[in-house]
Amino acid sequence: MSFSTLRSSPPALAALKRHAVPLAASAADDRGLVDLLAAGRIVLLGEASHGSDEFYRERAALTRQLIIEQRLDAVAVEADWPDAYRVNRHVRGLGDDPNGDAALADFERFPTWMWRNHAVLEFVEWLREHNATLPPAARIGFYGLDLYSLFRSIQAVLAYLDRVDPAAARRARDRYGCFDRFAEDSQAYGYATRFGLDTSCEQEVVAQLRELVARSGEVSRDLAGRDADALFHAEQNARLVKSAEAYYRSMFSTRISSWNLRDRHMAETLAALDGHIARQRGRPARLAVWAHNSHLGDARATEMGEAGELNLGQLVRERHGAAAVLLGFSTDHGTVTAASDWDAPAETKQVRPGLEGSYEALCHEVGGRFRLILRGNDELAEALAGPRLQRAIGVIYRPETERQSHYFLARLPRQFDALVHLDATHAVVPLERANAAADAEPPETYPSGV
Repeated sequence: MSFSTLRSSPPALAALKRHAVPLAASAADDRGLVDLLAAGRIVLLGEASHGSDEFYRERAALTRQLIIEQRLDAVAVEADWPDAYRVNRHVRGLGDDPNGDAALADFERFPTWMWRNHAVLEFVEWLREHNATLPPAARIGFYGLDLYSLFRSIQAVLAYLDRVDPAAARRARDRYGCFDRFAEDSQAYGYATRFGLDTSCEQEVVAQLRELVARSGEVSRDLAGRDADALFHAEQNARLVKSAEAYYRSMFSTRISSWNLRDRHMAETLAALDGHIARQRGRPARLAVWAHNSHLGDARATEMGEAGELNLGQLVRERHGAAAVLLGFSTDHGTVTAASDWDAPAETKQVRPGLEGSYEALCHEVGGRFRLILRGNDELAEALAGPRLQRAIGVIYRPETERQSHYFLARLPRQFDALVHLDATHAVVPLERANAAADAEPPETYPSGV
């Protein structure tokens, strides 16, 4: 079905007004929404921008409610695996960091405000306090799904092998030494190998991953006894190196191929985490996922999906069916923390009101803060059957080219199981007001850095 024509739908506003449930305070206080999320085993919680405080806080509040009521096992976020793993150790009482601010210190790469902000810090501190009331085996983890940390993940694999198998560490250094000539410049590596200026490291990273997985049963009992996640952490870093190597080569091919590789990696990481926790706890895991709407809303319901793009929400739905619950967020206007270009400083920007014909403008006509349950709602499915514009603000926001840079067509009832609309939102507050430009490993993402 083509997305080429935007069709109007006069009954849409009336249907929304009938089914919109106002949110007096937090979405976590809404029983209907919490019950929908609780019915899922994997709950995917989105955001319409990477820089709106309310999205982070509502997502954290819903996650806290599910942790308390449903005994979630882990939170998996759109962040690099090694950076999030430091937070994981802190919240589970395993790390050496004195507080949550220190535990978040590895989020040094642009955009630092995505995870080094006050809303995330408050959740991390709460999770550590909550975990302290639980036995170690029942504590909730915090993990990353993304693949940009090529060189940090190499160092993590080597550090693990140095502790448990020095001979294997030497072999790994020989293999990963393939990257040395690129001086930790992942984009230079991708460019040189894509255009035949140098040979790729594909065979080396695949061989290293295979060796590490094949020897998984030989992990030191002493180390495993102290931290059962240690080998899994190393394996995931080796998988990330494999995926990142392919990703940086694909950056200089087509946007769709690099996007699909990235979201497949996130889905594979989530599946590996799901299996790891299930083996540890002897039952199916319950997981919450935090990422942008563009990753978590089913791509098959968007014009990008029609063009061949897939995403994490689609892959999780295909794998888990109704056990996956997808929640989107939207806003009409307000302020947002974002940059004008990649590696540029963070700014507080004004978010323009939603364009005519968009879901944002339609929800603004309903007004205020509300939630919609879309799953199983035939009236909303019919009223919103035609495609409408939907906004996605990533880490870059360019209001002057907003239609081209930030909007795409989507069919909301097929994209999400529920939506939370917060008509006015405010910029998230970074832990550091000034964000220095990052060093290596910037991604190529669309729309505008999501």
